[in-house]
Amino acid sequence: MRLIWEEFLKIIKEEAGSQIVETWFKAVVLEEWNPATATVTLRVPNQFVSKWIQEHYTILLKTHLARLLHSNNIRLFFISNSSNNPTRTIIPASVAQTTIMPHTANTQFTPAQEAEKTPSPNTYPLSKPPSGTSLTISKKRGRDLNAPNINENYHFENFVVGPNNSLAHAAAHAVAQNTGAVYNPLFIYGGTGLGKTHLLHAIGNEAKKRNPQLVIRYETCDHFINEFIHSIRLERSSQFREKYQKVDLLMLDDIQFLSNKEQTQESFFHIFNALYEQQKQIVLSSDTFPKEITGLQNRLKSRMEWGLVADIQIPDLETKIAILERKSEAHGIILHSDVADFIASRVLSNIRELEGALIRVSAFATLTNQPISLDMAKRVLLNLNEKRKDSVQLENVLKAVSKHYEVSIHEIKSKKRQKDITFVRQVTLYLMKKLTISSLQTIGSFIGGRDHSTVIHAITKVESMIKDEKELAQKLRMIEQEILMS
Repeated sequence: MRLIWEEFLKIIKEEAGSQIVETWFKAVVLEEWNPATATVTLRVPNQFVSKWIQEHYTILLKTHLARLLHSNNIRLFFISNSSNNPTRTIIPASVAQTTIMPHTANTQFTPAQEAEKTPSPNTYPLSKPPSGTSLTISKKRGRDLNAPNINENYHFENFVVGPNNSLAHAAAHAVAQNTGAVYNPLFIYGGTGLGKTHLLHAIGNEAKKRNPQLVIRYETCDHFINEFIHSIRLERSSQFREKYQKVDLLMLDDIQFLSNKEQTQESFFHIFNALYEQQKQIVLSSDTFPKEITGLQNRLKSRMEWGLVADIQIPDLETKIAILERKSEAHGIILHSDVADFIASRVLSNIRELEGALIRVSAFATLTNQPISLDMAKRVLLNLNEKRKDSVQLENVLKAVSKHYEVSIHEIKSKKRQKDITFVRQVTLYLMKKLTISSLQTIGSFIGGRDHSTVIHAITKVESMIKDEKELAQKLRMIEQEILMS
């Protein structure tokens, strides 16, 4: 079992990164594999870690463990030793998380629940289930295509509002109260992990509470595309379009993935028009402004700006501290102000990473049976070499890339189009966008007066390359580390 688990950790390190392995999986033990029942038993340090892994990494666990154990489908048992009250959480073979990974794009799963206040039918102590209670495993495969897909954990009440997101929050709240009447469509854009998805689900939950009769649907763009492709294969394109045209509130997350998907864009164009004409509410999210999404039809870009476009920016230090305090309170973590200030100043800008840092410190405190202190946080987050983007200068990035690839700064900024120089220039633009707070226009102007579309093309090109080329991804991580440490 130890060798199997070590092999699994190697796979996860490549797929999700070493930080995920160190934070979540190093403290997990593959305790037992029962081939007769296709059941894997995992021991985790506490219920908090157990819940986080179930909500975020169930698909990774099930996919790779099934392959390593030569089983078509497996069930997961989580044994959590929290103080003197160990519990076992059962995730049936047909149940997994709501996050859609690339290799399961056509299937959505139901979150595994770890109940504390209200026991779930799938969660029992290590003893036998209560009398008269049976564990029911649904035989239905796949997803309910008519379900709203709303995550009930996301509400406006647990969204921390700051100067960086106040407009997007206010607009989302107004839309939830008056669907179809204000800000239609509502377009929310911002970087990864800043709260766009939280706001979309909050809109859905609030709208459903106000009017249970509303037909609501949240969808990731990735799944929308795959569902459309599936409908073409089955010659059901019209049914696909009709289904979406019947909703009262449509929320589509990460709309930038429609880029270069011409047929899907055509179908979405007609769905958009039908909903808009019927005064049905449309909410979209993206990582960039509508006009800056490459490979998207101009008529779609124009329609996305008909209502309100609201951005979510990088949170300031005070907002990050407020988020940490809210998260620690919700999870029963005692976090002193000096520790919260340290963690907030350590993490760059991503709220997911901020919460991950908090959980990492909390898990260490639980494992060592110590209270959380500033010294402990410094030790645990020693390798978290994040640096504020506003302290990274474009010049630093340019010099680092020039040195590593042995291409002069003059050539990178020049109009030369030789393949090797163009590639280094694209890497420079990609790292500038990733490591600084500079706008696309500012970055383009700095590198030889190029426009924002050139910067976007470079970013997209490099992102595509690092998915397939591990050596390139490793080299860029090394350059990033050097820039952040300088």
